[in-house]
Amino acid sequence: MTNVAKSPPPDARAWYVLGALCFVYVLNFLDRQLLSILAKPIQDDLGVTDGQLGLISGLYFALFYCTISIPVAWLADRTNRVKVLSIACALWSAATVACGLSSTYPQLVLARMSVGVGEAGGVPPSYAIITDYFAPGRRGTALGLFNLGPPLGQALGVAFGASIAAAYSWRSAFIVLGVFGIAAALVVWLTIKEPKRGGLDLPTPGTVPGDAPVKAGFWETVTMFFGRRILLLLSLAGGATQFVTYSVMNFTVLFLMREKGMTLQEVALYYALLIGIGISIGMFVSGRLIDRFSAKSKQAYALIPAIGLAVSVPFFIGFVWAPGWELALLFLIGPTILNYFFLSPAVTLVQEEVKPHQRVMSGALLLLVMNLIGLGLGPTYLGAASDYFRATNPDNSLQLAFYTLTPFYFLAIALYLLLARMLKADANRTGGQ
Repeated sequence: MTNVAKSPPPDARAWYVLGALCFVYVLNFLDRQLLSILAKPIQDDLGVTDGQLGLISGLYFALFYCTISIPVAWLADRTNRVKVLSIACALWSAATVACGLSSTYPQLVLARMSVGVGEAGGVPPSYAIITDYFAPGRRGTALGLFNLGPPLGQALGVAFGASIAAAYSWRSAFIVLGVFGIAAALVVWLTIKEPKRGGLDLPTPGTVPGDAPVKAGFWETVTMFFGRRILLLLSLAGGATQFVTYSVMNFTVLFLMREKGMTLQEVALYYALLIGIGISIGMFVSGRLIDRFSAKSKQAYALIPAIGLAVSVPFFIGFVWAPGWELALLFLIGPTILNYFFLSPAVTLVQEEVKPHQRVMSGALLLLVMNLIGLGLGPTYLGAASDYFRATNPDNSLQLAFYTLTPFYFLAIALYLLLARMLKADANRTGGQ
């Protein structure tokens, strides 16, 4: 059990690092989601189908993002994590500019794959850097704040991306935001210091205090991660959750505009506020809940996401059913908050469970499983389902496709409940909580 009383408070530099990395994560997710935010004008310009959008934002992106993340994480565990993150940020930002310069669907596919290559080096090194700037007992809150990157990124993408697209063109949005990312990469390189690996960890068996000289072996870490049932089941539960969240996230703007009658200007204001505030609440609250309850019982890492998803289901159904965008947004408040109770617990559990010199790689393996299932298959499935229903229901094909996501909620809940049982059994076996 984590001893919070021995945890030193974070200093000003730790808070600066957290803020800077969160800003980079905002840009990471903003660039990633810009395609779905601007789906309607891109469809009008390039003539792509829902299925093609699902492939380019889902499977094509995820294949590069997930597979490249593993060797990049292995490199980061053995070298300077800050420099790896800086280079990755510059790469994905340059690729975002290339998206704006694309004039055909194949060109856009290549540019999006390049974004995935760059973003592969973004999140896992950040998890490990933050873990080494914040002591045990404070990491759930810190990682919860870091995980505000996706909601803030999507909200800013909706607000500024949609506004720029409405005033100029969808291409201008990609180019402007890509330039911002290149500048951010330079700031990270120049102002953030690489922390000592495990320097703030409490002395426990299997950890190396201070700047550990141990270098993590690639297959050693892979075998460790997939050989531990708790970490594997956690990854699968997160993947089932992300199957829903990425499907919804990548097609909600198109759904609201095409089938609920929302305009791009209304999206830029109302939907941006909902995403920015709602997901942020979910990320932050779940992080705080983990710091509060995980010290008493490790089951909290599984029960908090399970409860959030269970409460979310009726609100999600209401969102899909609602006849107009105003009522749809009201129902969407519930899933926007509660669907994201899973990420901070998942990241925190992995970072706490593995050795300091395996944290980047372990974070990457967590994302590998979750993103291959969620990001790779979710949007791809939903786009294909919409194309299937479009033949007989051209006016509400996305609505019907959204309804088919409901069983995946229950699959994720079942996996988290199984994980809770496994965590309890593990705690009983080791004499913990």
